[in-house]
Amino acid sequence: MGTAQTSPLLPLTGFTVGVTAARRRDELVALLTRRGARVVEAPTLRILPLEDDLALRRATEQCLRAPLDYVVATTGVGWRGWMSAADGWGRGTELAAACREAVVLTRGPKATGAVRASGLDETWSPGTEATDELLTWLLARPLDGRRIAVQEHGIPLTDFAAALRERGAEVISVPVYRWAPPEDPAPVRRLVEQTARRELHALTFTSAPAITAFLATARADGLDGPVLEALRGEVLSVSVGPVCARPLVEAGVPVVWPDRGRLGSLVRTLTEVLPARSRQTLRVAGRELVLQGSALLVDGESYWLSPKGATLLRALAENPGWVLSRAELLRRAWADSDADEHAVEAAVARLRQSLGHHSDLVRTVPKRGYRLAGG
Repeated sequence: MGTAQTSPLLPLTGFTVGVTAARRRDELVALLTRRGARVVEAPTLRILPLEDDLALRRATEQCLRAPLDYVVATTGVGWRGWMSAADGWGRGTELAAACREAVVLTRGPKATGAVRASGLDETWSPGTEATDELLTWLLARPLDGRRIAVQEHGIPLTDFAAALRERGAEVISVPVYRWAPPEDPAPVRRLVEQTARRELHALTFTSAPAITAFLATARADGLDGPVLEALRGEVLSVSVGPVCARPLVEAGVPVVWPDRGRLGSLVRTLTEVLPARSRQTLRVAGRELVLQGSALLVDGESYWLSPKGATLLRALAENPGWVLSRAELLRRAWADSDADEHAVEAAVARLRQSLGHHSDLVRTVPKRGYRLAGG
C-alpha cells in the first residue's frame, strides 16, 4: 500500500532534488529535506585537503620574496584557507603584511568578507562577481614588472594569468584548494542517468567546476544529449549565482539563481520556482487533488508516487474523466523505450498501490483504457 504522510504538507513535498556540492553538502541537504524534498546526493568533485600542500607553500614563499603590487582574492573559503595555512607554517603575519601593502581585489561579497575578516581592505570588487571583470580592471593599469598574486578557486586560472604575463607582469598563482574527481564515481553516474530519465525535478549547483564535471560524466557515458534535453525542459537547474551557472548557460540550459549567492537563498529560490512549474490542482469525485512533482496531495495527506506513476496520473488529470488508451499512455510515459502495453498495466497497478485507500481514483474502462474517477 502507499505510504501517506499526515504531517503538515511542506513546500517541496513531491520533489526529488539532486545535490552536486561537495563542500557544505550536509547543510544544503538539510535545508532541502526540511522543506519536504527527497534528495539525491552525488558530489561531482571533491576538494583536496590543504594539509602538507607543497604547491601552496611554494606559492606563499614566492609571494614573500619581494613586495606584491596586486593581490586577487577569488573566493572566501580559498582566502581563509590560505591565511590559515600560512599561520600554520608560521608565516601568517608576514603574508598579511605583504597583502596590506598591495592593492587587494576581491571577486564578490564572500571574498570581500573573508579579506575584511583577516584585517585587510579591498580596493575594488566587481558587482557581477566575474573574474573577467577583475582581469579588465587590471589590464587597464600599467603591469610591466608588477608582481601579482592570484588566489585560485579550485581550477587553474590559466587564461587569466597568461593575459597578465603578456603585459609584463610576474604572476604568482596560489592554488589554495584544488578539485579532484570523487573517490566513488558511481553516484554521479546514477545522477546523470536519473537526469536523463527525468526522475529528478531539479539539480542544484554551487560551483562551475561541479557543473563541468557533471556534464563531462554525461558525455563520457554517452548521455550528454538526453541530459541537456532534460535540463532544457523538465529538470530545473538552480545555481548559487551567475558565475557558477556559466557552463550551463553556454550549453543553452536555462538556469535560475538567487540575488544573493548563499545556500539559504538558493533553496528559497528553488522553493519559489519549482512548485510553480509542477503543481496542478483539480477536483475529482468531489475531492480536491493536488499533483505536485511526484506526489499526490489529497485530504491533508501526501502520497509519493514513482516517476512513471506520477507521469501517468498527470496525463489522466489533464482532462479528468476522459479515457486514455494504453497506447496513448505508453506514448506519454515510455517514449524512449521498447516497452509494450503490458508495462502500462503494471505501472497502473503500482500507481493504485501507491495511492492506498485512494486507489479508486484511477478507473479501468474495459477494452478502452483508463480514466480518473468522477468524470
